[in-house]
Amino acid sequence: MKNKRRAKEALGFFGNYLTIWVTLCIIAGIMIGQLFPQFPKILSKFEYAQVSIPVAILIWLMIYPMMLKIDFSSIVEATKKPKGLTITCATNWLIKPFTMYFFAWLFLKVIFKAFIPAQLGTEYLAGAVLLGAAPCTAMVFVWSHLTNGDPAYTLVQVAVNDLILLIGFTPIVAILLDVSNVVVPYDTLFLSVILFVVIPLSGGYLSRKYVIKNKGKDYFENTFLKKFNGITELGLLLTLIIIFSFQGDVIMDNPVHIGLIAIPLIIQTFFIFTVAYGWAKVWKLPHNIAAPGSMIGASNFFELSVAVAISLFGLKSGATLATVVGVLVEVPLMLTLVKIVNSTAHWFPQESKLRKSI
Repeated sequence: MKNKRRAKEALGFFGNYLTIWVTLCIIAGIMIGQLFPQFPKILSKFEYAQVSIPVAILIWLMIYPMMLKIDFSSIVEATKKPKGLTITCATNWLIKPFTMYFFAWLFLKVIFKAFIPAQLGTEYLAGAVLLGAAPCTAMVFVWSHLTNGDPAYTLVQVAVNDLILLIGFTPIVAILLDVSNVVVPYDTLFLSVILFVVIPLSGGYLSRKYVIKNKGKDYFENTFLKKFNGITELGLLLTLIIIFSFQGDVIMDNPVHIGLIAIPLIIQTFFIFTVAYGWAKVWKLPHNIAAPGSMIGASNFFELSVAVAISLFGLKSGATLATVVGVLVEVPLMLTLVKIVNSTAHWFPQESKLRKSI
C-alpha cells in the first residue's frame, strides 16, 4: 500500500491524470491535422532518414531529465546484474518476433479474413512483423522514468538491445516474411541512437557533473532535479499532438482496418509485457529493474519499422499502414502498462536486498 501511495505521489497531479491529457492531445492532434493541413506539411519538411526532427527534439526533452539521474559510476555495476538483461534479451529476440507473427497471422489472416482481402492481410502481417522485430530505443527511458526505473540499468538494457538489433533484425525479418531483400536503413538506426541516446546522455552527464561541482550533490538532488518535474510528461503530450496531426488522414480514411490491425498489436503488447514482468517476478528482481525491462519488449522502435516498411513495400502499402497503427496505439497502451507497473510495485522486493543476487 505504501509503494502504491509513493508511486502516485511521485507522478503528481499531472502524471496521475496522463490518460486524460493523452486523450485530449490525441483529439487535438487529429483536429489540427484536419483543420490546419499546412501544419503537418510544414513539419514534415524537417525530417531526415524517416526521423522527424521536431519529434526528436521533444523526445530528447522527455529523456533528458532521466539522464540527469544516472550516476555514471553505477553503469559498470549494472552490467554485473545479468538476470534483468537475460529477461530483456530473451523476451525481445527469442519470443517477441514470433508471437507477434502468430497473433498477427491469427487475426489478420484467419479471424478477420472475411473483412480483409488476402493480399492486404499479408501486407498487414508484414508490417506487424516489422514492429515485433524492433524493440523500443527512445521511449523506454520515458516509461522507465514514469515507473521509477533504475536509469543506469535502463541505459544498459537499451544499449544491449541496440547492439543485438544491428545483427538480429535483418535475419529475423527475412525468416518470418520469407524475403531476401531486407535492407536495414542504418541511417535511421544510427541517427536514432545519436538523437535518443548519445545526445541526451551526454547532456545529462555534463549537466550533472557541472551542477554537482559548482553547487554540490545536495543541491543537485533536492533542488536542480525538481526543476524538471513534469517536463517528461509535457514532452510526451506535445509529441502526441504532432504524431496525430500527421496521421489524421490515415485515421479518417481507414477507421475499420485500423481497428482490426490494432487488435493483434494490443494483444501482443499485453502478452509480451506479461511474459517479461512475470518472469522478473519469478526471479524476484527489484521493481526498478523489472519495470523498464518489461517495457522494452512491449514498445516498438517504430521509426525503424516504418522506414523498412516503406523501403520494402512502398509508402502506400498495407505494411506501412500497419506500422503506423503501431505508432497510434503505442502510447495509450504503454501508459496503461505504466499504471499496472506502478500499482503492482509491492509485488517486488526492495532493490537493496537483492543487490548481490541479480
